Amino acid sequence: MKQIIYSICILLFVANASFAQLQPLDGTAKYVFLFIGDGMGFAQVHSAEAYLDTLEQGTTEGPRDVRANKLAMTAELPFAGAISTYDYGVLITDSASAGTALACGKKTYSGVVSVDPQTKTIPYKTIAEVAKEHGMRVGIVTSVSIDHATPAVFYAHSASRNDYHGIGMQIAASGFDYFGGGGLLQQIKNGEDTIVAVQNAGYQVVTTHQDLAAVAPGQKVLAINSILDGSKALSYEIDRDVNDMSLADFTSEGIRLLDNPNGFFMMVEGGKIDWTCHANDGRTSIDDVLAFDNAVMKALDFAMLHPNETLVIVTADHETGGLTQGWAGTKYASAYEKMQGQTMSYLSFTDFVKGIAADSNKFWLDPNSNLVDDTDMLAAIENAFGLVYSQLTDFQKKQLEDGYDRSMKGSRIVSSEEDYLLYGGYDALTVTCTHILNNLAGLGWTSYSHTAIPVPVFSNDARFNGYYDNTMIPHKIADSIGLSGALD
Repeated sequence: MKQIIYSICILLFVANASFAQLQPLDGTAKYVFLFIGDGMGFAQVHSAEAYLDTLEQGTTEGPRDVRANKLAMTAELPFAGAISTYDYGVLITDSASAGTALACGKKTYSGVVSVDPQTKTIPYKTIAEVAKEHGMRVGIVTSVSIDHATPAVFYAHSASRNDYHGIGMQIAASGFDYFGGGGLLQQIKNGEDTIVAVQNAGYQVVTTHQDLAAVAPGQKVLAINSILDGSKALSYEIDRDVNDMSLADFTSEGIRLLDNPNGFFMMVEGGKIDWTCHANDGRTSIDDVLAFDNAVMKALDFAMLHPNETLVIVTADHETGGLTQGWAGTKYASAYEKMQGQTMSYLSFTDFVKGIAADSNKFWLDPNSNLVDDTDMLAAIENAFGLVYSQLTDFQKKQLEDGYDRSMKGSRIVSSEEDYLLYGGYDALTVTCTHILNNLAGLGWTSYSHTAIPVPVFSNDARFNGYYDNTMIPHKIADSIGLSGALD
């Protein structure tokens, strides 16, 4: 039933995917939205558009005079560019150094949060801090934990992104007005409770949509979703309960709370796009890109009411997974309709598989057991991914059997190197299912990590046109709000 409701919501999105393009920003921005799709490259954006188009057309193939089902970020924002993402030490960045570039306009090492690369003690000023100093309200929203690397770089300064408690404690010291989304990875350390510190700093802490809606504008608030996964993040969109708060909900509430005569700056991160791409789960990636785009729509609706005062930027910190639209086995063909059969994320299916493997009474723990004899697991695979075993090729069946043996029996296929290349440290059966489904649809992956390819920038300000380095983003924002040189 939940999947039916979700599919209806997606189809309604498609039916209403007709956008009016924003007028270019002409003047000084008073309201600033910076959207960061963590791990979101051009392929992630375009595969989401192709999937929407497939839902409406019924097939990916066939003549297309005009691709009408574009995302809000590509349809409504008139300017587009691309940025390089290398950091101070390596070509392939991590989120902390990439985020530091987007927040501070300076390079640093991977793992470092808004401090210099040499001593890792000198704080870099962030564009959010600049906005706050000049009287603007500031909000930080994310679908992952609020002390994770990308949100952290805007309000915290640390030699290590893994100092979750130290980073979380800087929420109180920031003085920012609104934090929303995920929770805290390390709330208490050495007797210091981050929530208590935040409350002592004058923040109201809420965990439900009703309580957040009751918060008055001007009241500082930390809003943590009541339903979080094991990493203190929001659920993947494909798994999210329809009554649970979405990234768009947190964005909409942020607009309500931050709006004031002095303007505001709000950073919104779609953090779980990155996580699903690490796991090479194409359908879950698409759904989280769509959820991210729904949050962008909230900003665009606001911008329509405040023309020539609102700056909207949509970009990414890096690409994840090396996603590409095209795979050797499908050649020039695409079949995104095959992904409609997926009903849950790789994480939910992994939890199911681990639960089965942990049950010592199950017959498939017998070393002689095979997937073809396990009718319960074959049914589970069909339910989760739409893969019908009898319709697969012999090669695909062998892939599933190997993944099944690896997940159920715990034995490596050949070596640790081959094991990683095949499964990337994720549950073997789950990753095999996502790879087969993605390949059937015409999607391919090159990595379980980040890549160095440039990522997109969409905006309503011509300053963000062109190809440039990620460090230019906050400087361009400073120019747009009339504070040129504030980050120098």
